[in-house]
Amino acid sequence: MRGLADTLVSIAPLVRTILMSRQREAISTIIDALVPDVPPPQHMLIEARMAAEARREVLESGDWLTAPQVATMAGFSTSNPRAQPNKWKKQGRIFAVRHRGVDYFPGYALDIAAGYRPAKPLAKVLSVFRGKKDAWGLAYWFASINSFLGGKRPQDVLASDPERVLSAAEDELARAPHG
Repeated sequence: MRGLADTLVSIAPLVRTILMSRQREAISTIIDALVPDVPPPQHMLIEARMAAEARREVLESGDWLTAPQVATMAGFSTSNPRAQPNKWKKQGRIFAVRHRGVDYFPGYALDIAAGYRPAKPLAKVLSVFRGKKDAWGLAYWFASINSFLGGKRPQDVLASDPERVLSAAEDELARAPHG
């Protein structure tokens, strides 16, 4: 027993050294993960700040709903509330922006009279932009003042004058510079 105790006492400094070394390695790994390999150029930082501000404004500009909220409003099963809204998204009948791991669907894109289903004209507008704008690009477009719509936002005109919104979408692409 005494020999075991002497051995433990003699290796204690080695164990302490190994533990301290592992802690330094862990801290170094954490620091390396938090610091970019190369600092981003100033223009990228400006673009990131502008994108963050635009996303914040979009999310604050209208009623954005999670799939479970849409399912509840539409009277769908709560056992799989994401199923129907995601099916609509895959079918191109609605879109959703992803923020912090959650899909948000635009409330202005739901037709109250049709039981909170996607407004039929929205699919036509989305088809115009298919492959041209991602979900955030769509959200920016719908939330932006549009001269083609007399200074109104497409999201505000979609229900009352869907053909003008469709024309505005087509005009947007016609005016887009080609590169």
